[in-house]
Amino acid sequence: MIRWSQAFIPTLRDDPAEAEAPSHKLLVRGGFIRQLMAGSYSLLPPAMRVRAKIMEIIREEMNRIGGQEFLLPALHPAELWEATGRLEVMGAEMFRFRDRKDAEICLGMTHEEVFTTLALELDSYRDLPQIWYQIQTKFRDEPRPKAGMLRVREFTMKDSYTFDIDAEGLQRQFELHDGAYRRIFARCGLETIAVEASSGAMGGSGSIEFMVRGEAGEDVVVTCAACGYAANVEAATSQIPVVDDPAPAAVEPFDTPGVRTIKALEAFEGGAPADRQIKTLVYFLDGVLTLVLLRGDHELVEQKLQDATGAVELRPAQADEIQAALGARPGSLGAVGVDAYRVVADRALAGRVGMTTGANRDDLHLRNVAVDRDISVADWADIRLVRHGEGCPVCSAPLEVVRTIEVGHIFQLGTKYSDALGARVQDADGNARAMFMGCYGIGVERTMAAVVESSHDDAGMIWPVSVAPYEVVITVIRA
Repeated sequence: MIRWSQAFIPTLRDDPAEAEAPSHKLLVRGGFIRQLMAGSYSLLPPAMRVRAKIMEIIREEMNRIGGQEFLLPALHPAELWEATGRLEVMGAEMFRFRDRKDAEICLGMTHEEVFTTLALELDSYRDLPQIWYQIQTKFRDEPRPKAGMLRVREFTMKDSYTFDIDAEGLQRQFELHDGAYRRIFARCGLETIAVEASSGAMGGSGSIEFMVRGEAGEDVVVTCAACGYAANVEAATSQIPVVDDPAPAAVEPFDTPGVRTIKALEAFEGGAPADRQIKTLVYFLDGVLTLVLLRGDHELVEQKLQDATGAVELRPAQADEIQAALGARPGSLGAVGVDAYRVVADRALAGRVGMTTGANRDDLHLRNVAVDRDISVADWADIRLVRHGEGCPVCSAPLEVVRTIEVGHIFQLGTKYSDALGARVQDADGNARAMFMGCYGIGVERTMAAVVESSHDDAGMIWPVSVAPYEVVITVIRA
């Protein structure tokens, strides 16, 4: 119990000028948080009470599935991240510095490597399974911190890690965490959507994100009300209508002076509608120039391209690099007759004929292109952005695209880290075997912000009792 006269709850009358997200406005005005610098916030007493309740719910549910709590260092030697290849992958998002002995040090973004070093002390399959977790500060040098606690550079995360002798054991651990996460978020008063997701820099195979609907969120999710299908746009697929293409005809060049965009070619006399154009993008994948093809009315999802090709580094080519390689500027590009460079094409282009594309000469395009006949595609992949109303890949019903906030993410890592760091145990036959790992994260302050995003009105925050900073307020009214 605390008296109001003694409580430090510095409320504000007006919204902070820089705040756009409802949770940012309300948490600042309500005396919960104060910004120290971009992406770094002080948590005031009311926020600490909410945070403690969320953390207690997390601990109860993690202990319920057999989790053991640790606390690992935030300072990591860079060579540990080099051993798994992630020092380069994390790039500028990782805080790095050199100590007084000139050793390179990293601030922990996540702890797969460090937990795996502890798993080196496991000897036998009889020591497995293990569920280890911690609730600890993480650091990420976000290029654009914003929306209060939704995108920050310093935050608290519950991260857990599992170790098993085989893939079947990992699947059981994945399912245990799936159930625990659903209970955690429900107890916090959140209605979540569990979606298929890309594993990204974490690696591994299976990956599920837990999302909360909210316009302040930066994630976009595709859902189907009919069958329950749900996926992040970085992993979502859909059915698109089959197009009745004309009979194949010979490729025909035609002049297109000044035409540099899909829209301009649509409007050009003798041009083509967007869905009958081939969009040609040029990327460097691990330093190798690659042509990326999509239908003219479709958009590329870079994460899908990265996942499909296995590229570690990916960047769009610059205009001068494109002209040096293909002989034309962007807007006049195509893959017809190109054999010197790898071509990756979206599956929506498979079998298409009567298409129009750039001729790799400025102010010239080609019509009557038959993709399978005229273009040497090295790799077919689903790399396009799913759109609202397209058919569900499971049941064909129309899909809905919604904006969401990610509050949790679970991964099946497999043996990626145990192979790299030599984390092996003896199996029942006495053979050394790399352990199968999973990792599972929840952002604590982001969960607090998500509760506010999903539960507020014009009068302010509406806290579920389970995480409310105060459950009872006693006011003495004098006669």
